[in-house]
Amino acid sequence: KMRFPDRATVDRIRAQYPAGTKVKLVQMSDAHAPPPGTIGEVLTVDDAGQLVMRWQNGSSLSVIIGVDTVVRI
Repeated sequence: KMRFPDRATVDRIRAQYPAGTKVKLVQMSDAHAPPPGTIGEVLTVDDAGQLVMRWQNGSSLSVIIGVDTVVRI
């Protein structure tokens, strides 16, 4: 069962990753993930606290904070 973060956690993620933030993918737990090192731009943070992404390779796979690993650049 997926647990959704509370409002304070989502607000903290939104403050840390505002729209336009560039990140580099370190690791993602998904078979369809872009390769590590791929650069992406945060479009928004959804109500589940996931980073809605536009990756340079054309992927739009979201980042799940606490599961996937990205670094701000």
